[in-house]
Amino acid sequence: MKTTLITGGLGFIGSNICDALLQKKYTNRCILVDNFGGYMNPIKDNFTDFRKQRFPSLKNIIIERCDTSNYKALSSILNKYKPNYIYHTAALPLAKVSNLNNEEAKISSVDSTVNIIDAINLLKISKPKYQFDRFIYFSSSMVYGDFEKSAVTEESVKNPKDAYGIMKLAGEVVTEGLCKLHNIPYTIIRPSAVYGPKDMNRRVSQIFIESAFKKEKIYIQGKDEKLDFTYIKDLTDGSILAARNKKGINQIFNITCGKGQTLYSYVTYLKSEFPKLKFVIKKRDKTKPSRGTLSIKKAKKLLGYKPNYALKDGIKEYIKFLKKNFKY
Repeated sequence: MKTTLITGGLGFIGSNICDALLQKKYTNRCILVDNFGGYMNPIKDNFTDFRKQRFPSLKNIIIERCDTSNYKALSSILNKYKPNYIYHTAALPLAKVSNLNNEEAKISSVDSTVNIIDAINLLKISKPKYQFDRFIYFSSSMVYGDFEKSAVTEESVKNPKDAYGIMKLAGEVVTEGLCKLHNIPYTIIRPSAVYGPKDMNRRVSQIFIESAFKKEKIYIQGKDEKLDFTYIKDLTDGSILAARNKKGINQIFNITCGKGQTLYSYVTYLKSEFPKLKFVIKKRDKTKPSRGTLSIKKAKKLLGYKPNYALKDGIKEYIKFLKKNFKY
């Protein structure tokens, strides 16, 4: 029986990975480890809680409340369930939160990663027959820093511009170093601008779409500002593909749409669905890195990865979900 453990399992990415794994019968059960943290303020007028929609059924799902910085508790959970796969998605939800909480960003991306790998190694030593298949660390496109001029590959220079990117890159170093030291197979995933149903972290895509529903004016910071918007289903499918494929062992992959598009383009697609939508273009925030396209040639070649959602298609499905589940 295959068991999968997902840190940050109640979060946007973690919950979608759980759903995909169970739907495709790639795992018998999912152990969701989460600290139940809430960095978004539920009393704000613009706050929408999607947690109920994340898990319509808890069949084959076990939820364990635990902070991955607590090594003793984490090790106990691993010893109890002996997972074959661990998807480490736990992190502070937004770059701006990490930039205001450097110590917490370090704990979620670095200290927690050390704890998980150490716990895996201890379990392997104490249980010689234990089969561990893969540790999957979720990094970020923010490790590259500025890359608006040309598509970045996994081998491109890493020059993060903020605490979030710095800590994510440090987590990569820890993953590669300790996993190689302890002979633990790993895969590192670098997503970008993930969007889609059940997101509640106030990312730009969610803010834009919900503003359209509420007939509020949208503010675009930089007409030419680009992001490689990645629909959540493409990220989950690509990440699972990388985790299950032997060619993904000890590799790093950009798992994105593979096409940088401007914020203005995003709003233009929205305007086709909301003709009366109004927006204002403001100057870009120069404190943020200038981003663009992430090359997915490596994932295509080694894994056969192919994103299924162009931005326009992803937006339509996102809107359909919101119309079905919420009234604005």
